[in-house]
Amino acid sequence: MQSGISASEELQTAFRALVSADDQRALLASIQNESLIPTATVPLTSTDFTSDLHQLHSHLSTTSAAYILLKTHLGEPNGYVAITYVPNTAPVRQKMLFASTRLTLVRELGIERFRRTVFVTEREELTAEGWRKGEESEGVQAPLTEEERGLEGVKEAEARESQGTGGRRGHVSSKVDVATGEGVVEALKLLSEEGCRGTLVQLKYMLPDETLQLDSSTDNVQPADVSSAITASEPRYSFYSHPSPSSETETNILFIYTCPTTSKNKERMIYSTGKSWTRTVAERDAGLTIAKSLEATEPKELDVDVLGGGAEQESGRSTPVAGGGGFARPKRPGRR
Repeated sequence: MQSGISASEELQTAFRALVSADDQRALLASIQNESLIPTATVPLTSTDFTSDLHQLHSHLSTTSAAYILLKTHLGEPNGYVAITYVPNTAPVRQKMLFASTRLTLVRELGIERFRRTVFVTEREELTAEGWRKGEESEGVQAPLTEEERGLEGVKEAEARESQGTGGRRGHVSSKVDVATGEGVVEALKLLSEEGCRGTLVQLKYMLPDETLQLDSSTDNVQPADVSSAITASEPRYSFYSHPSPSSETETNILFIYTCPTTSKNKERMIYSTGKSWTRTVAERDAGLTIAKSLEATEPKELDVDVLGGGAEQESGRSTPVAGGGGFARPKRPGRR
């Protein structure tokens, strides 16, 4: 479970300084008196961040955990990596505390800032060679530049135009024509992090441009409180890391689609159409494995029994919540 510790104002200020400074490579942080605090900064001496990694070693102990906020891509808004350093010889309680708080760290500093979160146990992993081996073992690809993303988009558009509408798209491997706002993929990725239990991420469409946006990300939501935590006035896509009743560490990711009766007709149509796209973004872009999909009219229908039911019969198919009466379809123009 997550710790309830929060980032101090001093850490917030220090991180803003790291973002704006041209001469800082990293910010180190620790936990003290139930708060995340800054402990040291590391200067930037090279344009290649791996050449500066050795400077971290003098600030790291073989018996104490630490957080490292590393600037890896100069000048880019999301050019940071959050590193949790927990040596094997650290006290057990400290290991658990740092592991359970790392999600809070990136969320409170701004998940849109971080392109990766990394967990290491040895200082040797924080060298140029150790970093390279770590990326190879994880199969991490270098993020595309703005120009490369633009070229990729042009190629995709040309491919779609040449294929026409006759081809049938796959579930996860195909590209999805849905625009996502800042923080959406990052918030979803955190659901699969170790120690993430009871986190509820809500997504919504911003009209009229129909961009999928992050509405909220809430920690420590108990299954009995999910129904009251989900917005009841508008449709929502919610992803919930449901704590496994048989394990203190395992979770099941639930995908929940709610569409209240008070929703506008246009909202109903947009959310109904975008449901499968949203799940694909979660599975393909955020790497989530959805254990169960649920559909409900009102969030209040999502009681503990509904959330804790068995896995869905068929991958990709949603289970309507009994008693909800189903979604009311929008009326066609000219009909009553």
